[in-house]
Amino acid sequence: MQGDEKNLNRVYLDFHSTTPVDPRVLERMLPYFSEKFGNAASGSHAFGWEAAQAVEFARKRVAELAGAGAREIVFTSGATESNNLAIKGACGAAKKPGHLITMSTEHKAVLDPVRRMEAAGWRVTVLEPGGDGLLDVGRLGEAMREDTALVSVMYANNEIGVVQPVREIGALCRERGVLFHCDAVQGFGKMPVNVEADGIDLMSVTAHKIYGPKGVGALYVRRGPKGAPRLAAQMDGGGHEFGMRPGTLNVPGIVGFGEAAAICGREMEEEGARVAKLRDRLRERLVGELDEVRVNGSMEQRLPGNLNMSFAGVDAEALLMSLPEIALSTGSACSSATVETSHVLRAIGLAEHWVRGAVRFGLGRMTTEEEIEYAAGRVVEAVRRLRRLSPVFEG
Repeated sequence: MQGDEKNLNRVYLDFHSTTPVDPRVLERMLPYFSEKFGNAASGSHAFGWEAAQAVEFARKRVAELAGAGAREIVFTSGATESNNLAIKGACGAAKKPGHLITMSTEHKAVLDPVRRMEAAGWRVTVLEPGGDGLLDVGRLGEAMREDTALVSVMYANNEIGVVQPVREIGALCRERGVLFHCDAVQGFGKMPVNVEADGIDLMSVTAHKIYGPKGVGALYVRRGPKGAPRLAAQMDGGGHEFGMRPGTLNVPGIVGFGEAAAICGREMEEEGARVAKLRDRLRERLVGELDEVRVNGSMEQRLPGNLNMSFAGVDAEALLMSLPEIALSTGSACSSATVETSHVLRAIGLAEHWVRGAVRFGLGRMTTEEEIEYAAGRVVEAVRRLRRLSPVFEG
């Protein structure tokens, strides 16, 4: 994606959807597809020992990035499975249905399991954010009841990039004796996460958001003197992953996840500062060159690579179609096949015309200054053209 403007025929600004595998990660993975092909569960020969050793080394690396112990990491197929295991597993281990709390701006991979638990008899409270996308922790405290068993609030929103007051939420949950699950998919590897300091009991993460391979993720499950959260396994078939997730381990994927986590641990601070500077330059150009635009969500509590903006008088789908060489998004990648507008933007109180004109810019490790300048110019040009064609825009 390097090169001058003339050669920028493809620009990727959808890093919240997925990331390319870092070449260093791929290099680390490759031997485990061929000469190091053993099954990590084969404990009777060297091929299996070699694979098991690689898995445990990767487990330590993922744990280090989370501020956790290695035995607190359960490998899964990705964040959706991790979310399901956390929510359904915690509820399934309870003696009887109780009360759980989440937010309306959560990813569908959290909201759908919550609704499944509601259908099974659990009482559910769905809290609304403020206009900046942030949760009022005081309101969370008011919503807690004697039978509240679980709170599930994401670390950083996948659409508007706002970072929730996780440490305050964790402290409140610890004080009330309530399990705290956090979908940390967008924040993990992009900003410091420490499960102990943040008071997190269960945390979902995935490799493909941090320049690792698709198809592998993890669930952090707290252990400690006060006891680990009890989880009911969601699949049967063996005692793999501490009895929580049966099945042959994806050794190459896990190795890649570990390498990706290690790279993030070393480079996250410097990378975040660089990406945030590029994001601010993009915002500066769009706000400076176009009227009737707005940034959605808090700019202060935000992922470094996220910019979610609405353009009045423009349909976001039409804008994306007019920019085929630039990869952008109108919201969550997992919901992009549907035509419904963003539940996140509606939840923060945006009027429908702002919701329909919203675009998510996701910057990442490979984003260059040249790409930002090119993309900004093309977006400005496209918005102006679409507005000229709009019979209702008077900006």
